[in-house]
Amino acid sequence: MSTGAIQGGPSTGRAAEVTTSIVRELEEEIALGVRHPRERLIEDELMERFGAKRHAIRSALQTLESRGSVERRANVGALVRAYSAKEVRDLYTVRELLETTCAASIDLPVAPDGLDPLVEVQRAHDRAVEARDRRGALRANLRFHEVLFGLSGNQTLVDAVRQHARMASTIRSLTVADDAHLLQAQAEHWRMIEALRDGDSDALVTVCRAHLAPSRDAYLARLELA
Repeated sequence: MSTGAIQGGPSTGRAAEVTTSIVRELEEEIALGVRHPRERLIEDELMERFGAKRHAIRSALQTLESRGSVERRANVGALVRAYSAKEVRDLYTVRELLETTCAASIDLPVAPDGLDPLVEVQRAHDRAVEARDRRGALRANLRFHEVLFGLSGNQTLVDAVRQHARMASTIRSLTVADDAHLLQAQAEHWRMIEALRDGDSDALVTVCRAHLAPSRDAYLARLELA
């Protein structure tokens, strides 16, 4: 066996990059509503689309399954995960607990230089919303929350927030593509920044809690119509 094989050489690193790229693309498509709940993710089609080997596709689907946005069924294969009303409520109860706890643990007020990275990300979000660049808005939104909750300094809590946010990709898809919601999210982000600057922990927690409701409620409303 070669030294490169033992240490995980360039081919291993390349394979990991391919899998990561596939995961990101499919995860974004699910969050943007391009892929719908219960839609099959067929390995052969994905192999052709991404020019990837089967093991890379299977690895990507396994990662998405571990993150909660894909499920596997016997004799069916991989599907975009669909949630029941109870599962949605349970998930968002946990998300609210995690995100409000994380927000409440941030030392306030945050100094201007500490806020600069968050403001910069939000300006990118503003530009994407104005341009109706939904993919850009999605990426900036995810980055905004990573930076925001990172201010808590509690990486374990931040990781838990990220994990449960990923599980909600399918649920968020109903609002990510909605112009009114994007404008509402944009305004709420700036209110979070204002609360951080003013040292108003109660306002920050309140906005973070309210920020979760639209996607939850939109998905529940869709289930009622089904």
